[in-house]
Amino acid sequence: MTPTESHIVPQLQTPIRLQEYGVGIFHAALTKSALKKALKKQYVTVNGVIATSATFINGGECISISVLKDVSQMKKLIFHLDVLFEDEYLAAIHKPAGILVSGNNFKTIANALFQNLKRSNLPDATIPKPVHRLDFATTGILLVGKTESSIRALNKLFENREIKKTYYAISIGDMEVNGKITSEIDGKESQSNYTVCESVASPRFGKLNLLKLEPETGRRHQLRKHLSHIGNPILGDKDYGIDNLILNGKGLYLHAYSLKFIHPFTNEETYLIDPFPTRFKKIFTQIK
Repeated sequence: MTPTESHIVPQLQTPIRLQEYGVGIFHAALTKSALKKALKKQYVTVNGVIATSATFINGGECISISVLKDVSQMKKLIFHLDVLFEDEYLAAIHKPAGILVSGNNFKTIANALFQNLKRSNLPDATIPKPVHRLDFATTGILLVGKTESSIRALNKLFENREIKKTYYAISIGDMEVNGKITSEIDGKESQSNYTVCESVASPRFGKLNLLKLEPETGRRHQLRKHLSHIGNPILGDKDYGIDNLILNGKGLYLHAYSLKFIHPFTNEETYLIDPFPTRFKKIFTQIK
């Protein structure tokens, strides 16, 4: 077993469920899903009593966790990330294509954050943690929490849909100038809004469109599934594309361009962007 990690809960205004409060606190279970697994396996105690997903925290308790040692944590990942924004509470980085945000793989964005970001000087500083996901093949802006309180606050903003996300993609085929796509994904309602910014003729694909995409929900592969559903798949999409129109070797033309939200600690309107990749500019020469 790893050495036990402990945390003393400060005074709280209202009780909070442990599986929500504990996100981002313990190195051994940084994510919400990892914490749930640790609770299920009875690795977590509160004041010496085994905790469950139903345990509430009121303030003043001692939370402890001990989980099996992960051999991969003994290695050090060397991977440079471009930092787009950083303060004491949070950061935004450019996620390149071809790497997972988090998971069981050794090479992930989550494992590379520690070496690329400055440690926060705030009392509840913790290992930086991504607070949302981008697909393996998608590029763009990724938001990261650097303190326990900021991770919880950013998670809440995403849950309440208070962070406006804007993507750009290149799609195939004729399209209306703008539209709204709705459907069920994994049994849940989903909605994406799109605007065609520019179109160019293509000998192979007929027409290519530069799309501005604004998802109202955040289902897995939502934008890719929605555009495929209306017959305008994203260029380079091997999973949801049209068999005879697959573009090999160039990657997926989907880019998370911007995030807009009220900073949960400074209360300032925050607008962060990750500029267009070069491969977008080769097709649409007018974009910057």
